Amino acid sequence: MDMIAPVDDFFLSEMAIQKGIMQLVELERSDMLYQAMGDHRQIPGGSVANTVAGCGNLGLKTAFIGKVADDEIGKTYVTETEAAGTHCPNAPVSGAAMPSSRSMIFVSPDGERSMNTYLGISSELGPEDVPEEVCNETRILFLEGYLYDKPKGKEAFETAARLTRYAGGKAGIALSDPFCVERHRGDFRKLVKELDYVIGNEHEWKSLYQTDDLSYALEQAAGDSGLIVCTRSGHDVALVQGDNHAQVPVHEITPVDATGAGDQFAAGFLYGMAKGADLATSGRMGCVAAAEVISHYGARPEKDLKELFKAEGLI
Repeated sequence: MDMIAPVDDFFLSEMAIQKGIMQLVELERSDMLYQAMGDHRQIPGGSVANTVAGCGNLGLKTAFIGKVADDEIGKTYVTETEAAGTHCPNAPVSGAAMPSSRSMIFVSPDGERSMNTYLGISSELGPEDVPEEVCNETRILFLEGYLYDKPKGKEAFETAARLTRYAGGKAGIALSDPFCVERHRGDFRKLVKELDYVIGNEHEWKSLYQTDDLSYALEQAAGDSGLIVCTRSGHDVALVQGDNHAQVPVHEITPVDATGAGDQFAAGFLYGMAKGADLATSGRMGCVAAAEVISHYGARPEKDLKELFKAEGLI
Protein backbone atom coordinates (compact mmCIF):
# COMPACT_ATOMS: atom_id res chain seq x y z
CA MET A 1 0.00 0.00 0.00
CA ASP A 2 1.35 3.43 -0.92
CA MET A 3 1.15 6.14 1.75
CA ILE A 4 1.77 9.46 -0.04
CA ALA A 5 2.44 12.82 1.62
CA PRO A 6 3.81 16.18 0.38
CA VAL A 7 6.91 17.37 2.28
CA ASP A 8 9.71 19.89 1.88
CA ASP A 9 13.40 19.16 1.48
CA PHE A 10 14.04 20.07 5.12
CA PHE A 11 11.77 17.20 6.20
CA LEU A 12 13.74 14.77 4.03
CA SER A 13 16.99 15.96 5.57
CA GLU A 14 15.67 15.77 9.13
CA MET A 15 14.38 12.23 8.58
CA ALA A 16 17.58 11.10 6.80
CA ILE A 17 15.62 10.22 3.67
CA GLN A 18 17.63 10.06 0.46
CA LYS A 19 15.74 12.08 -2.11
CA GLY A 20 14.49 10.49 -5.30
CA ILE A 21 15.24 6.83 -4.62
CA MET A 22 13.47 3.76 -3.31
CA GLN A 23 14.92 2.70 0.04
CA LEU A 24 14.00 -0.57 1.75
CA VAL A 25 13.27 -0.12 5.47
CA GLU A 26 12.57 -2.41 8.41
CA LEU A 27 9.25 -2.45 10.27
CA GLU A 28 10.44 -0.17 13.11
CA ARG A 29 11.55 2.61 10.73
CA SER A 30 8.44 2.08 8.66
CA ASP A 31 6.28 2.74 11.73
CA MET A 32 8.34 5.82 12.65
CA LEU A 33 8.06 7.33 9.17
CA TYR A 34 4.35 6.60 9.06
CA GLN A 35 3.83 8.51 12.31
CA ALA A 36 5.92 11.42 11.02
CA MET A 37 4.19 11.84 7.68
CA GLY A 38 0.93 13.28 9.05
CA ASP A 39 -1.89 13.82 6.53
CA HIS A 40 -1.50 11.52 3.57
CA ARG A 41 -3.29 9.61 0.83
CA GLN A 42 -3.47 5.81 0.92
CA ILE A 43 -3.56 4.14 -2.50
CA PRO A 44 -2.85 0.54 -3.55
CA GLY A 45 0.60 0.45 -5.14
CA GLY A 46 3.51 -1.78 -6.03
CA SER A 47 5.35 -1.46 -9.32
CA VAL A 48 3.91 -4.34 -11.35
CA ALA A 49 0.54 -4.00 -9.60
CA ASN A 50 0.42 -0.38 -10.80
CA THR A 51 1.19 -1.51 -14.34
CA VAL A 52 -1.51 -4.16 -14.20
CA ALA A 53 -3.98 -1.55 -12.91
CA GLY A 54 -3.09 0.66 -15.87
CA CYS A 55 -3.71 -2.24 -18.25
CA GLY A 56 -7.06 -2.79 -16.54
CA ASN A 57 -7.90 0.90 -17.00
CA LEU A 58 -7.36 0.29 -20.73
CA GLY A 59 -9.87 -2.55 -20.75
CA LEU A 60 -7.54 -5.55 -20.74
CA LYS A 61 -8.42 -8.55 -18.58
CA THR A 62 -5.88 -8.49 -15.76
CA ALA A 63 -4.78 -10.42 -12.68
CA PHE A 64 -2.16 -9.60 -10.05
CA ILE A 65 -0.21 -12.38 -8.34
CA GLY A 66 0.90 -11.02 -4.97
CA LYS A 67 0.76 -11.72 -1.25
CA VAL A 68 -0.85 -9.72 1.58
CA ALA A 69 -1.69 -10.47 5.20
CA ASP A 70 -5.20 -10.59 6.61
CA ASP A 71 -4.78 -7.18 8.24
CA GLU A 72 -6.47 -3.85 7.49
CA ILE A 73 -3.92 -2.85 4.85
CA GLY A 74 -4.01 -6.25 3.14
CA LYS A 75 -7.79 -6.53 3.02
CA THR A 76 -8.14 -2.94 1.78
CA TYR A 77 -5.51 -3.57 -0.87
CA VAL A 78 -7.37 -6.57 -2.28
CA THR A 79 -10.79 -4.91 -2.08
CA GLU A 80 -9.68 -1.74 -3.87
CA THR A 81 -7.64 -3.61 -6.48
CA GLU A 82 -10.57 -5.90 -7.29
CA ALA A 83 -12.93 -2.90 -7.41
CA ALA A 84 -10.67 -1.30 -10.01
CA GLY A 85 -11.04 -4.36 -12.25
CA THR A 86 -7.94 -6.45 -11.50
CA HIS A 87 -8.41 -9.98 -10.18
CA CYS A 88 -6.41 -10.94 -7.07
CA PRO A 89 -6.36 -14.76 -7.08
CA ASN A 90 -4.54 -15.00 -3.73
CA ALA A 91 -6.67 -14.27 -0.66
CA PRO A 92 -5.13 -12.41 2.33
CA VAL A 93 -3.16 -14.82 4.51
CA SER A 94 -4.73 -15.47 7.91
CA GLY A 95 -2.43 -15.58 10.94
CA ALA A 96 0.56 -14.34 8.96
CA ALA A 97 3.79 -13.74 10.89
CA MET A 98 4.50 -10.57 8.89
CA PRO A 99 2.16 -7.64 8.13
CA SER A 100 1.24 -6.43 4.67
CA SER A 101 3.78 -4.35 2.81
CA ARG A 102 3.59 -0.58 2.63
CA SER A 103 5.64 2.24 1.15
CA MET A 104 5.89 5.71 2.70
CA ILE A 105 6.29 8.05 -0.29
CA PHE A 106 7.34 11.63 0.37
CA VAL A 107 6.78 14.03 -2.52
CA SER A 108 8.92 17.19 -2.56
CA PRO A 109 7.83 20.47 -4.22
CA ASP A 110 9.63 19.57 -7.46
CA GLY A 111 7.45 16.44 -7.80
CA GLU A 112 10.30 14.06 -6.99
CA ARG A 113 9.30 11.11 -4.84
CA SER A 114 11.35 9.47 -2.12
CA MET A 115 10.10 5.98 -1.34
CA ASN A 116 10.65 4.10 1.90
CA THR A 117 9.35 0.58 1.47
CA TYR A 118 8.70 -2.12 4.03
CA LEU A 119 8.31 -5.35 2.07
CA GLY A 120 6.48 -7.32 4.76
CA ILE A 121 4.75 -10.50 3.70
CA SER A 122 5.07 -9.69 -0.01
CA SER A 123 8.74 -10.67 0.22
CA GLU A 124 7.61 -14.21 1.09
CA LEU A 125 5.91 -14.78 -2.26
CA GLY A 126 6.89 -18.24 -3.49
CA PRO A 127 6.07 -20.76 -6.21
CA GLU A 128 3.18 -22.08 -4.13
CA ASP A 129 1.52 -18.67 -4.57
CA VAL A 130 1.53 -18.87 -8.39
CA PRO A 131 -1.90 -20.09 -9.58
CA GLU A 132 -1.47 -22.37 -12.59
CA GLU A 133 -4.95 -21.57 -13.89
CA VAL A 134 -4.08 -17.85 -14.08
CA CYS A 135 -0.83 -18.50 -15.93
CA ASN A 136 -2.63 -20.81 -18.37
CA GLU A 137 -4.88 -17.92 -19.40
CA THR A 138 -2.13 -15.30 -19.51
CA ARG A 139 -1.09 -13.92 -22.89
CA ILE A 140 1.40 -11.39 -21.49
CA LEU A 141 3.17 -11.85 -18.14
CA PHE A 142 4.99 -8.88 -16.61
CA LEU A 143 7.52 -9.74 -13.92
CA GLU A 144 9.16 -7.54 -11.29
CA GLY A 145 12.95 -7.80 -10.97
CA TYR A 146 12.82 -7.27 -7.21
CA LEU A 147 11.47 -10.81 -6.86
CA TYR A 148 15.01 -12.05 -7.42
CA ASP A 149 16.10 -10.69 -4.03
CA LYS A 150 14.86 -13.86 -2.31
CA PRO A 151 15.17 -17.50 -3.45
CA LYS A 152 11.42 -18.08 -3.05
CA GLY A 153 10.67 -15.05 -5.19
CA LYS A 154 13.05 -16.26 -7.85
CA GLU A 155 11.29 -19.63 -7.86
CA ALA A 156 7.90 -17.91 -8.13
CA PHE A 157 9.20 -15.84 -11.02
CA GLU A 158 10.53 -18.85 -12.90
CA THR A 159 7.37 -20.87 -12.23
CA ALA A 160 5.09 -18.14 -13.58
CA ALA A 161 7.25 -17.61 -16.66
CA ARG A 162 7.45 -21.33 -17.41
CA LEU A 163 3.70 -21.91 -17.05
CA THR A 164 2.78 -18.86 -19.10
CA ARG A 165 5.15 -19.59 -21.96
CA TYR A 166 4.17 -23.27 -21.98
CA ALA A 167 0.56 -22.14 -22.49
CA GLY A 168 1.62 -19.95 -25.44
CA GLY A 169 1.96 -16.59 -23.66
CA LYS A 170 4.84 -14.14 -23.54
CA ALA A 171 6.86 -13.28 -20.44
CA GLY A 172 9.00 -10.21 -19.79
CA ILE A 173 10.71 -8.37 -16.97
CA ALA A 174 11.18 -4.89 -15.55
CA LEU A 175 14.80 -4.42 -14.48
CA SER A 176 13.55 -2.55 -11.36
CA ASP A 177 16.53 -0.34 -10.41
CA PRO A 178 20.33 -0.20 -10.97
CA PHE A 179 21.04 -1.63 -7.51
CA CYS A 180 18.74 -4.59 -8.18
CA VAL A 181 20.58 -5.12 -11.47
CA GLU A 182 23.93 -5.08 -9.68
CA ARG A 183 22.74 -7.68 -7.19
CA HIS A 184 21.50 -10.05 -9.90
CA ARG A 185 23.50 -9.11 -12.98
CA GLY A 186 24.28 -12.70 -14.00
CA ASP A 187 20.67 -13.85 -13.66
CA PHE A 188 19.31 -10.76 -15.41
CA ARG A 189 21.67 -11.16 -18.37
CA LYS A 190 20.41 -14.71 -18.70
CA LEU A 191 16.78 -13.53 -18.51
CA VAL A 192 17.34 -10.89 -21.18
CA LYS A 193 18.27 -13.74 -23.52
CA GLU A 194 15.50 -16.10 -22.44
CA LEU A 195 12.42 -13.88 -22.00
CA ASP A 196 10.34 -12.24 -24.73
CA TYR A 197 10.82 -8.58 -23.75
CA VAL A 198 12.69 -6.44 -21.22
CA ILE A 199 11.89 -2.90 -20.01
CA GLY A 200 14.45 -0.75 -18.20
CA ASN A 201 15.67 2.81 -17.89
CA GLU A 202 19.05 4.06 -19.06
CA HIS A 203 20.70 3.60 -15.65
CA GLU A 204 19.52 0.00 -15.41
CA TRP A 205 20.70 -0.91 -18.91
CA LYS A 206 24.11 0.64 -18.30
CA SER A 207 24.40 -1.21 -15.01
CA LEU A 208 23.44 -4.49 -16.66
CA TYR A 209 26.26 -4.23 -19.19
CA GLN A 210 28.68 -2.44 -16.83
CA THR A 211 29.26 0.59 -19.03
CA ASP A 212 28.71 4.36 -19.03
CA ASP A 213 27.95 4.24 -22.76
CA LEU A 214 24.19 3.81 -23.24
CA SER A 215 24.53 3.17 -26.98
CA TYR A 216 26.88 0.28 -26.26
CA ALA A 217 24.56 -1.13 -23.58
CA LEU A 218 21.55 -1.04 -25.90
CA GLU A 219 23.53 -2.58 -28.74
CA GLN A 220 24.44 -5.48 -26.45
CA ALA A 221 20.88 -5.79 -25.20
CA ALA A 222 19.44 -5.77 -28.70
CA GLY A 223 21.75 -8.64 -29.59
CA ASP A 224 20.61 -10.61 -26.54
CA SER A 225 16.84 -10.01 -26.43
CA GLY A 226 13.88 -10.28 -28.74
CA LEU A 227 12.52 -6.87 -27.66
CA ILE A 228 14.06 -4.16 -25.45
CA VAL A 229 12.71 -0.86 -24.25
CA CYS A 230 14.81 1.93 -22.71
CA THR A 231 13.22 4.92 -21.03
CA ARG A 232 15.17 8.09 -20.23
CA SER A 233 13.56 10.66 -17.94
CA GLY A 234 12.62 13.65 -20.10
CA HIS A 235 14.27 12.19 -23.22
CA ASP A 236 13.33 9.96 -26.15
CA VAL A 237 12.34 6.36 -25.48
CA ALA A 238 14.30 3.76 -27.46
CA LEU A 239 12.67 0.52 -28.61
CA VAL A 240 14.46 -2.25 -30.50
CA GLN A 241 13.11 -5.53 -31.86
CA GLY A 242 15.53 -7.21 -34.22
CA ASP A 243 16.11 -4.85 -37.15
CA ASN A 244 13.10 -2.74 -36.14
CA HIS A 245 14.08 0.43 -34.22
CA ALA A 246 11.92 3.26 -32.89
CA GLN A 247 12.68 6.53 -31.08
CA VAL A 248 9.66 8.03 -29.34
CA PRO A 249 9.86 11.68 -28.26
CA VAL A 250 8.83 12.67 -24.75
CA HIS A 251 6.96 15.92 -24.17
CA GLU A 252 8.16 17.28 -20.86
CA ILE A 253 5.62 18.38 -18.28
CA THR A 254 6.13 19.56 -14.72
CA PRO A 255 5.22 16.59 -12.50
CA VAL A 256 2.91 16.87 -9.53
CA ASP A 257 4.14 13.48 -8.35
CA ALA A 258 6.56 11.34 -10.36
CA THR A 259 5.44 8.14 -8.60
CA GLY A 260 4.43 5.48 -11.09
CA ALA A 261 5.77 7.10 -14.28
CA GLY A 262 7.70 3.97 -15.26
CA ASP A 263 4.87 1.70 -14.14
CA GLN A 264 2.32 3.43 -16.36
CA PHE A 265 4.73 3.70 -19.26
CA ALA A 266 4.88 -0.10 -19.07
CA ALA A 267 1.06 -0.28 -18.98
CA GLY A 268 0.70 1.76 -22.14
CA PHE A 269 3.46 -0.15 -23.88
CA LEU A 270 2.02 -3.55 -22.92
CA TYR A 271 -1.43 -2.46 -24.12
CA GLY A 272 0.11 -1.67 -27.49
CA MET A 273 1.83 -5.05 -27.50
CA ALA A 274 -1.44 -6.80 -26.63
CA LYS A 275 -3.24 -5.03 -29.46
CA GLY A 276 -0.54 -5.68 -32.05
CA ALA A 277 0.56 -2.05 -32.41
CA ASP A 278 3.94 -1.25 -33.92
CA LEU A 279 6.91 -0.29 -31.73
CA ALA A 280 6.54 3.48 -32.18
CA THR A 281 2.81 3.44 -31.39
CA SER A 282 3.32 1.23 -28.33
CA GLY A 283 6.05 3.56 -27.11
CA ARG A 284 3.84 6.62 -27.62
CA MET A 285 1.05 4.90 -25.66
CA GLY A 286 3.52 4.38 -22.84
CA CYS A 287 4.51 8.05 -22.85
CA VAL A 288 0.87 9.23 -22.79
CA ALA A 289 0.09 6.93 -19.85
CA ALA A 290 3.20 8.11 -17.96
CA ALA A 291 2.30 11.76 -18.54
CA GLU A 292 -1.18 11.17 -17.12
CA VAL A 293 0.02 9.57 -13.90
CA ILE A 294 2.61 12.24 -13.05
CA SER A 295 -0.06 14.95 -13.36
CA HIS A 296 -1.57 13.94 -9.99
CA TYR A 297 -0.73 12.17 -6.74
CA GLY A 298 -0.67 8.39 -6.85
CA ALA A 299 0.82 5.78 -9.14
CA ARG A 300 -2.36 4.69 -10.90
CA PRO A 301 -4.28 6.50 -13.67
CA GLU A 302 -7.26 8.67 -12.78
CA LYS A 303 -8.35 9.47 -16.34
CA ASP A 304 -9.53 7.06 -19.03
CA LEU A 305 -6.26 6.19 -20.78
CA LYS A 306 -8.05 4.86 -23.84
CA GLU A 307 -9.71 8.24 -24.34
CA LEU A 308 -6.30 9.90 -24.08
CA PHE A 309 -4.97 7.50 -26.72
CA LYS A 310 -7.88 8.36 -28.99
CA ALA A 311 -7.20 12.06 -28.55
CA GLU A 312 -3.61 11.45 -29.67
CA GLY A 313 -4.75 9.43 -32.68
CA LEU A 314 -3.18 6.23 -31.37
CA ILE A 315 -6.38 4.16 -31.53
